[in-house]
Amino acid sequence: MTRSSGSPAFASRLEDTRLEIVRRRFQSEIVAAARDTGRTVRVTPYVLAEPGDERRADLELIDAYVRSLGWQLAATSFADVGQAPVIGQRPGFTQACMYAAQGFAHGIVAISRAAITTDNDTYALVLEQLHHRSVFLSYLPGETGPEPT
Repeated sequence: MTRSSGSPAFASRLEDTRLEIVRRRFQSEIVAAARDTGRTVRVTPYVLAEPGDERRADLELIDAYVRSLGWQLAATSFADVGQAPVIGQRPGFTQACMYAAQGFAHGIVAISRAAITTDNDTYALVLEQLHHRSVFLSYLPGETGPEPT
């Protein structure tokens, strides 16, 4: 009989959980640092959606969520289209990262982690690279529970 704790699916869920804890810690650190200096937390939206109604709806959901946290939404938003290509082939996500790293935003908000990547190794690298530049990733509540504020 095989124990579920030894299964690849269990290991993947465990790594997903670990990465979510890391993401939330990075977010909390950066939000606290902004607030400690009296600045309003500013974020830029990133969506993986075709232009039109779907993209507008995603941006509206992000806007409402950001406002509910008392954060400010940057005037610039970023997007890519189609099925999630590998992270290096997404000019919209690359531009969002550069925009935030240049100091225009403290974080990037997407609908869910799936809009960034489902590959844990790639995701860990993205989190570390953004954190090194004092940028966090955030998602709408639901996929991983409510966000820390």
